[in-house]
Amino acid sequence: MKILNRNIKSTLFMLLMAVLAVSACKEDEEMFEETRLFRPVLNEDLYSEGNTIIVNQGNMKSAISYTLEVSRDTFNTIEYVIETDTSYVEINKALIGEELFWNTLYQVRSTARAADPAFDSKASDLGNVRTQRFPTILNNPASFDVTDIAARVTWTKAGAEVTGVKVFSAQDLQLNTPLFDEQMVTSEEQAKAEVIVEGLDPEMEYQIAIYSGDVLRGWVNYTTRVADIDPTAPGVIDIRDNESPGAVADAVLAAADGDLILVKRGVTYDLPSENLDKSITIQAAYGFGEQKAKLYTTGNWNIAEGAQIDHIRFIDLEIRGADYTGDYVFNPNTSGVNVRELLFENCTMGTFRGILRIRGTVTIENYLIKNTLVDSIGGYGLLTTDTNPSDDELTANVQNIVFESSTFNKIQGGITSRNNSNSITIDGCTFANFISPNGQMFRYRGGDGNNNVANGISITNSIFGHAWDESESENYGIRGVDGLESTNFNLINNYSTANFSFSGNEIPGFPVGNYSKGQSDLWVSPATNNFNFKDSGFAGRFDTGDTRWRVTL
Repeated sequence: MKILNRNIKSTLFMLLMAVLAVSACKEDEEMFEETRLFRPVLNEDLYSEGNTIIVNQGNMKSAISYTLEVSRDTFNTIEYVIETDTSYVEINKALIGEELFWNTLYQVRSTARAADPAFDSKASDLGNVRTQRFPTILNNPASFDVTDIAARVTWTKAGAEVTGVKVFSAQDLQLNTPLFDEQMVTSEEQAKAEVIVEGLDPEMEYQIAIYSGDVLRGWVNYTTRVADIDPTAPGVIDIRDNESPGAVADAVLAAADGDLILVKRGVTYDLPSENLDKSITIQAAYGFGEQKAKLYTTGNWNIAEGAQIDHIRFIDLEIRGADYTGDYVFNPNTSGVNVRELLFENCTMGTFRGILRIRGTVTIENYLIKNTLVDSIGGYGLLTTDTNPSDDELTANVQNIVFESSTFNKIQGGITSRNNSNSITIDGCTFANFISPNGQMFRYRGGDGNNNVANGISITNSIFGHAWDESESENYGIRGVDGLESTNFNLINNYSTANFSFSGNEIPGFPVGNYSKGQSDLWVSPATNNFNFKDSGFAGRFDTGDTRWRVTL
């Protein structure tokens, strides 16, 4: 009986273990049941060779094939659907039966296929990729190679002479239907390797192609500018035929309040010195060539006592001083002045002790620098209000400050004020060699009650290199703020180089060194104002810094 009991116990124990094992197997089966495949990912970014797109995806063991979709309009329509059993794919004529367009932006997405379609992955957007330019002798146009109604087409002389030019719409990707009769190239134009194409419309995109006989030598896209100022319109003073240095000053004296002075590209004029008492715009007419119209000074312009001015605007000009230890654009020291808007747009300016220094009871409501390159500015910096606050009246002040899509290089001083401001907005700007070591980026030095920016300081989509260390001792520490204890900062999508640093008074939340390399690694040549990106892997190359330097797909 004892043996029987022992056997019964053994049998029951074995049955119990079997039940537990079966249960465990079922649990294991539930834990490892088949699920949907992960979305495909890339081993490297999409890229192109010629007009071939290379897609290099990570290999998924559970995928039996991949479906690639190719689009030119973010998948509103699909150009090609490609079924492939490999994760590496070259999209070209051999694969799809026709050539991809040259210099064209495509989007690619991929779906991983499982043996059972129920477990296919969801579509993965792999990104954008632009095919290369057609091999050509044509030069890429610069901003000064196009106006509102004309384009300058240039090329490198090689092989057969260029004999003709044709213009196509931007949508005619096969270059089938010229918009105008072919423009024949003269022997003089062949010698210069340059043709001016006229008869275009403002704010339109065109493709302009060159030919040697019937052989296409290449094409390039041009987008014409907004319509230029009508020189005969009321309120326009056209001085393009007067290249005297004093022409602008004379025109300002003769102008009515609100007039626009139209100047000629490539001509140097004196910056007026007579105290300004009216609204005025000084703007360059469109034209070809890199050299802007220039306003030059060995001193500064002033504003008349008591002047009530709606706007002072400088558009498409170079504004240059002789000495960055002594000259200014404006340096008024007077009373009772109010200027609603001071604007610099699409300018280059520099070699000044400061751009704007105001004293007395001068108010600038809105101070704007847009699409402008600023270099070589001394200790009075981008702005200085230089009169102590008073209990009796509002002394020199600037209410709203906007720096947008601009580059600032070799700047000793930032923004200095002895009175409150309302707002500071910096968006899409590039700063290098900014500011002197131990200088302050934002110095609000008016004391309690006069050292605040009421609606805060916003810095977005901008890049900061190191300080301007003129001694070349690699002393790059700067101070962020003076005053501003009650000021809020809005900081979004900004970068600074690894050799940017604060020596004190940091801006709260400012990203220090979130780009891991130095200023010279990031940009091509800060010393010569070339801020194209040297580092092709920089994460912010598409959406930060001055827009003129950003990488476009």
